[in-house]
Amino acid sequence: MEEQVANESRLKAFLKRKNIEISIKRYGIDALGAMAQGLFASLLIGTIINTIGTQFGISFLTRTAATIGGTDYTVGGLAMAMSGPAMAVAIGYALECPPLVLFSLVTVGFASNALGGAGGPLAVLFVAIVTSEVGKAVSKETKIDILITPLVTIGVGIGLSAWWAPPLGSAAMSVGNFIMWATELQPFLMGILVSVIVGIALTLPISSAAICAALNLVGLAGGAAVAGCCAQMVGFAVMSFRENGWGGLVAQGIGTSMLQMKNIVRNPKIWIPPTLASAVTGPLATCVFHMTMDGASISSGMGTCGFVGQIGVYTGWINDIENGSMTAVTAADWLGLILISFVLPAVLSILFAYPLRKAGWIKEGDLKLDL
Repeated sequence: MEEQVANESRLKAFLKRKNIEISIKRYGIDALGAMAQGLFASLLIGTIINTIGTQFGISFLTRTAATIGGTDYTVGGLAMAMSGPAMAVAIGYALECPPLVLFSLVTVGFASNALGGAGGPLAVLFVAIVTSEVGKAVSKETKIDILITPLVTIGVGIGLSAWWAPPLGSAAMSVGNFIMWATELQPFLMGILVSVIVGIALTLPISSAAICAALNLVGLAGGAAVAGCCAQMVGFAVMSFRENGWGGLVAQGIGTSMLQMKNIVRNPKIWIPPTLASAVTGPLATCVFHMTMDGASISSGMGTCGFVGQIGVYTGWINDIENGSMTAVTAADWLGLILISFVLPAVLSILFAYPLRKAGWIKEGDLKLDL
C-alpha cells in the first residue's frame, strides 16, 4: 500500500513537472478552442481568399501558385491544404508544448487530418492531444533531446493517426451525416434542435466552430447552425445595448457572445431570450428560407463573428452556381440571409426579453460587460 501511494505521488509530481494536466477544461475547452483557431487560420482563410479572388477577378489569387504532386494550388488552396498541421500546432500551443514537440506536430496534424478524411478535424483533436502529452513527457529527459523528442512525437503521432484517424473520421462523418439527414427529413424539429444546441455551444466556453468542422456540418443543418449562432451573438449584443453601448454591440455582435458567460453564471435567465430567438430562427432558416451552408463547415459555427457565417453562406452560393446546382443568387436568398442573421435575432431577443425585464427576471446591470 505504501509503495502504491509512493508511486502515485511520484506520478503526480512527474505530471506536474511536465505540465500535463488531464482535465475537461484543458482538453475540451483549451484544445478544442485552439483547434478552431487553427482551422480559421488555414481552411477558412483559404476559402475566403479563393472567394475574394474569384469574385473580384484578382488573377494573383486565382492562378496556380504551386504544383505539388501533380495538384495545382492557388494561394487560398495552399492555406486550405495546411489545415491539418495548423490544427495540430494550435492544439499543441494550447497545451503549452515545448518547441520540439510543437514543431513535430506539423507532421502529426497532416497525417491525422489526411487519414481522417472529411472527419479529419475530430481525428486531429484526439491524436494531437495524446501525442502532445506523450511528447511533453519525454521532452528534455535525455541528453539527445533534439533527436528523441521529435522521433517519439512523430512516431507516436503517425502510429495513432494510422490506428485512430480512419475510425474517428468515419464516426464524425456518420454523426454529421445523420444530423444532416434528419434535418432534411424533419426540417422544423431539427431546425430548432440544431439551432439551439449549436447556438448554446457558441456562447459556452467551447468551440461551436470546431464542433461543426469536426462533424462536417453543412447543408440545411449548417444553415440552422448559422441561425443559432447569430441569434446568440446578435441577441445578446442588442439586449445589452443599454448597458454596454456601441462597444458592447460590436464586441458581442461581431466578436462573441461568450463575453456574457460570467453574467449567465450570475443570472442564467438572461440566456432565455437569445435561446428562444434561436428556436424561432432555426426552423425559419430550414423551412421558410431553405438557407444552406455549402461553404466550409467551420463557418456553420461562427455566426456573425467577423461575418464568417454569412461569408460561408455566400461562398456556398458561388460553389453551387459553379457546380450547376444553383442558377443564380436571388433577392429571396439575400433577404433570408439578412433576416436570419441580423434582423430577426435582434427583434426577437428584445421581444422575449421585455416580459422578463417586467417580471424582474432580468434586472438593470445583469448584462453589463467589463469592456
